[in-house]
Amino acid sequence: MTLNRNYEPKPRFVERIKLLLDNEDDVNKFFEVAKTCGKKSIRVNTLKISPEELVIRLKNKGWKINQPFPHYPEIVQIDSILQPGELGKATEHILGYYYVQEITSMMPIIALQPKDDDILLDLCASPGSKTTQAAAMMDNKGTILANDLNIGRISILSANLERCSVTNTILTRHDGLELCAKLKKSKTRMKFDKILVDAPCSGEGNIRCSPRTYVEWSESLLENFGKRQKKLASKALELLKENGEMIYSTCTHSPEENESVVQYLLDNYDIKILPITLPIKTRPGISKWKNETFHPDLKHAYRIYHHDNDMEGFFLCKIKKLSDNKKGEEK
Repeated sequence: MTLNRNYEPKPRFVERIKLLLDNEDDVNKFFEVAKTCGKKSIRVNTLKISPEELVIRLKNKGWKINQPFPHYPEIVQIDSILQPGELGKATEHILGYYYVQEITSMMPIIALQPKDDDILLDLCASPGSKTTQAAAMMDNKGTILANDLNIGRISILSANLERCSVTNTILTRHDGLELCAKLKKSKTRMKFDKILVDAPCSGEGNIRCSPRTYVEWSESLLENFGKRQKKLASKALELLKENGEMIYSTCTHSPEENESVVQYLLDNYDIKILPITLPIKTRPGISKWKNETFHPDLKHAYRIYHHDNDMEGFFLCKIKKLSDNKKGEEK
């Protein structure tokens, strides 16, 4: 569906997309699809209902739906054109039978694969889409520490956990860096089996649902986010157990916030990048940006573009910690 867009990308943003994509046709498709609105998607909350049962209920409401991935029946696309607010006001949503979530947003937890005996840290957790997804995958077992800073966001996170009947999650309200520092200095020396750092970012991947991103975008914004993300990802990594796994993800395309952050971790910590298999089309991480050349294994990081899948844009990388050894002083 094409929308009336009043925002246009800045010339420097267009130039950067041209450098990231393969050719002129690819670039044109990127900006054409950016003017459209994608299909709505939901994730079945298997803590409360099976995909089969929910599908029957939604079809009985007259909704046309699609389950695009046989191995992930909990992922459901809504093919019907619903009334504004209808998806959120439906009885099934209020009862916590499903969570309204963009499909690309589901990929980090699918990649992380938390198990029912894991201790998991979700460092930037609100509004809870990935926290509730992890809890369902863990069958409400193990332990999730879900953190966010803003009290308003914590309230939303708490409400979503309650609606979805999540019981294995502890909420904390801290700046991410401060939380990592406190946990590292605590008497328990708490370490995690799995960590998700879904970092705050410039949001370039969300221009379809939030075209105002074009107005707020600037290269200085990318650089500032990149500096903060390096600190967040490194401090989180120090809380990971040896042989533990961490997902670093953003909803943006800028290398300063993606490959550069992972390269920083590779330069300073004893880690390796793990290849993963996702059910949607991905492109490998880039090998070079401006004057920076990235490690060859960054081909196993994944870029997701909205025009490849008719979804929102995303980046993610799966990291395994080999030891607690550092390669050098942090920059």
